[in-house]
Amino acid sequence: MEVWPGAPFPLGATWDGEGTNFSIFSEHAERVELCLFDGDGDAETCVEMTERTSLNWHCYLPGVHAGQRYGFRVHGPYSPQTGHRFNSAKLLLDPYAKSIEGPILFDKGNVHPYVTTGGEDDDLTPDDSDDAAAIPKCVVIDPRFDWQDDRPPNTPLADSVIYETHVKGFTMQHPDVREDLRGTYAGLASDAAVGYLKQLGVTAIELLPIHHIADEAFLADRGLTNYWGYSTIGFLAPHSPYAATGKAGQEVRELKGMVKALHKAGIEVILDVVYNHTAEGNHLGPMLSFRGVDNAAYYRLVPDDLRHYMDYTGTGNTLNVMHPSVLRLIMDSLRYWVIDCHVDGFRFDLASALARELYDVDRLSAFFDVIHQDPVLSQVKLIAEPWDVGPGGYQVGNFPVLWSEWNGIYRDTMRDFWRGEAHVGEFAQRLTGSSDLYQDDGRHPFASINFITAHDGFPLADLVSYNNKHNEANKEDNRDGTDDNRSWNCGVEGPTDDPEILKLRARQQRNFLATLLLSQGTPMLLGGDEFGRTQGGNNNGWCQDSEVSWFDWTLLETNEALLEFTRKLIALRRAHAVFRRRQFLFGREVEGSGLPDAAWFAMDGERMRDEEWGGSVPVVGVFLNGEEIASPDSRGRQVLDESFLLLFNAHHEDHAFTLPEKAFGEAWTVVFDTAEDGIGVQEISAGAVVDLVHHSLVLLRRVSQ
Repeated sequence: MEVWPGAPFPLGATWDGEGTNFSIFSEHAERVELCLFDGDGDAETCVEMTERTSLNWHCYLPGVHAGQRYGFRVHGPYSPQTGHRFNSAKLLLDPYAKSIEGPILFDKGNVHPYVTTGGEDDDLTPDDSDDAAAIPKCVVIDPRFDWQDDRPPNTPLADSVIYETHVKGFTMQHPDVREDLRGTYAGLASDAAVGYLKQLGVTAIELLPIHHIADEAFLADRGLTNYWGYSTIGFLAPHSPYAATGKAGQEVRELKGMVKALHKAGIEVILDVVYNHTAEGNHLGPMLSFRGVDNAAYYRLVPDDLRHYMDYTGTGNTLNVMHPSVLRLIMDSLRYWVIDCHVDGFRFDLASALARELYDVDRLSAFFDVIHQDPVLSQVKLIAEPWDVGPGGYQVGNFPVLWSEWNGIYRDTMRDFWRGEAHVGEFAQRLTGSSDLYQDDGRHPFASINFITAHDGFPLADLVSYNNKHNEANKEDNRDGTDDNRSWNCGVEGPTDDPEILKLRARQQRNFLATLLLSQGTPMLLGGDEFGRTQGGNNNGWCQDSEVSWFDWTLLETNEALLEFTRKLIALRRAHAVFRRRQFLFGREVEGSGLPDAAWFAMDGERMRDEEWGGSVPVVGVFLNGEEIASPDSRGRQVLDESFLLLFNAHHEDHAFTLPEKAFGEAWTVVFDTAEDGIGVQEISAGAVVDLVHHSLVLLRRVSQ
């Protein structure tokens, strides 16, 4: 086979129409072999990569085309005590692979670099058995794709409504998606799926990880898989089992087609990305890629014990973002998804781990610096999960400008409020955009990604139906998952035929949805909450690639009213800038209005007094002034809006609420009442008394004066 020197960049496999350039980074390797596999089986041909430039080993093979299967064998010392774990008997995935053909086949070979006996010191003895049959092969891709006139929707974050969902779970049981496309990128691109999302009114979907996933061996033993996908092994490769058209590069084209279809409908695509750790686990984990390519470079090792890994993620390892080549991998991955695949933003899993320079979370870390100066990445949506499991890892409110954050404090407060256990003052702070978290560093309300539920925990229907987790299907004796979900089950656990309990649960779901979509900040809706998706009390569905996690679309038959209510809320939010301001609400007087931008009222119709913020029952009203001219539209034009009054009763008793004086509005009309049975009239005068049913929310619109 003819071998040319090739080039050190770009890293990975790059086909130019006549041949393919291969390049792989390894600072400490002694030799690197490129291994080619035929298309029909595992016949292997190895090529010595003798060229090494800038720590990259490279070669060019004329005549090697798209579709070629390959991997690497990297030679060097096997010395865990010094941080090195090279083992050339183990086939390795390319860290820059753009296509990986399938799952790890644990029963086809020992994918660990050591002899496995079950002992804590097993990793000190290398294993020389070949595992090529167990390791999926990387595939050279043809990057060409006809994007036609695809344009990113570029929806401002302040105007966004994000829908968190799973590529497979969303369509796996969808009756209107062609059976062979269900659970795939193509299924999510189908008219039925895209049409549903567009009709719902969301502006972006946030997909659980689609980087190539490697299941943990213990899951395979239990007959389970890592369904959520927070077990990444390929940062540039879309997970090939989610493809309907093939796993030899076809999945890349299919994913691009999905993005193109969603963009055509005006829906952005945000990827949940996992750069804080990899699927290789702790010192007893498998060798799939990074560990064998250059363990000491790719991972954060314990400084005085190089055999073991720093674990800020709870998964056994932490990627070493302080190393320039590792940081480059992350940046190259991000740019690839934006430039080549047209995605619109990212949600960074356990982002605090990426910000750690040595031990502390550093807001001026190299990771932030590089992203902020990047002309491409600085312009897309950047969302942090602002915590990790290390010391000082909870960093809500501490990320820099350009970043928004999952606001876990918002989630906890709103759950507490609707079960009657949050102070009204804390509730008010969250409803108006969490200025205490985001104002001081120059950010805006939309820096807060507000959510009530997410993939991790109960879906909304279960949140109001269960106090206790029921994770038996995970085969960990119900020990997994958190015990504190701040749930509220109306006094009856699980399924029930009691009409009053069912009525209360439905009301509480409407309360949560209305609170979320009418809060200042950027709402994130957990997919399926709009029609009562349930996991049967499982609050940790990470390993449930099954009916537990898949959307049950038959629920639409009984929950159509909830879906319509959610659509109405989203449309209301998108129609009225008063619910999605770009500036924080502080009770400032609005020029020309004579009224503040927002005002809070107690049950007697008077403005809230200092002593009532911390000790009163959870019954409160808030006036939102639509004449707030500091809320420009997406093009910066000053806009006026209607004014609204929201009345909340999170108490377990009914309460009478006196509407404010005429200065705030002479008359009001009811937009909705989550208690369903209404308040008796369609127009209410200032000073009138409204009977608020326990656990209910009423939205009033001011009649034009």
